[in-house]
Amino acid sequence: MSDTIVPLTTKKDWVSDQEVRWCPGCGDYGVMHAVQTLMPELGVAPENTVFISGIGCSSRFPYYMNTYGMHSIHGRAPAIATGVAVARPDLDVWVITGDGDSLSIGGNHLIHALRRNVNLTILLFNNRIYGLTKGQYSPTSETGKVTKSTPFGSIDHPFNPLSVALGAEASFVARTHDLDRKHMIEVFRAAHAHRGASFVEIFQNCNVFNDGAFDDVTSKHARDEMMIDLKHGQPIRFGVDGHKGVAMGSDGQLRIVEVADAGESALLVHDAHREDPGLAFALARLSHDDHSATPFGVFRDVQRGDYGQMVGAQLASASEKKGPGDLGSLLRSNGTWMVGGG
Repeated sequence: MSDTIVPLTTKKDWVSDQEVRWCPGCGDYGVMHAVQTLMPELGVAPENTVFISGIGCSSRFPYYMNTYGMHSIHGRAPAIATGVAVARPDLDVWVITGDGDSLSIGGNHLIHALRRNVNLTILLFNNRIYGLTKGQYSPTSETGKVTKSTPFGSIDHPFNPLSVALGAEASFVARTHDLDRKHMIEVFRAAHAHRGASFVEIFQNCNVFNDGAFDDVTSKHARDEMMIDLKHGQPIRFGVDGHKGVAMGSDGQLRIVEVADAGESALLVHDAHREDPGLAFALARLSHDDHSATPFGVFRDVQRGDYGQMVGAQLASASEKKGPGDLGSLLRSNGTWMVGGG
């Protein structure tokens, strides 16, 4: 990220002249407007910002941002974005992907970008379905999901995107949803401020092929009792008047309790900066289905070396010790031979 002072911008400066082509009512609109609203507040310039996507409905995103960008190939956005971030550490690089794009064909690229801690802000739109290709089940579809490709119900156990990210040792992991612009902006701002790989899962509704997938958690009538808002340094409470909370039992398992019964002192205090990802992982696994209370917010935010900076430091060190590189000498160094020479 550049420290250069840039001229003030407005949301209009970040909106491209391209017609937005998502289905009316798609959750992608909410995410796009949240990002476009946030960008002027970050102190960055459109010409120093890059959005890279893979394949899927959400991956049309770069067309709608007045920045540099690339609508790349299926699953490879993290790999392409890694090249940009390493070659140009002065740029803000965002990755836009979906549950099918990033967790199926792109799973390998995603986990290694997170493992390396490449300086990327990765937004994963999770609608638990393949929308662009018309409604097949995805790696996050629930067991038993009936789709065009699973007419008798899916027998696959779904990925939990946050568990995948935490298992890959991602240094920043968060979750938000498409019906709350204020919350999205808050989470995206924190993700952008983090130096290294930031991973944000967004519960996003596909009103054509998987409408209402998250209604039991994110709809207005359900939010107070079903959404657990994580705040670093604060006891984890939720529900109307905070009557529910999260506590850790003697067996190490996290449980939802009534505060009146368990007591305030029994509640778990959220620590997003804890080096060990185990507690964040346990919070990511707290919700066991689509009808149980689900945590949102920043699960993990720890500092680790930025991959691009470390690569640059190695190159600078090598140049200082060995002098400028000589590609011709490298190609003709030990370990080469002639094939079929006379």
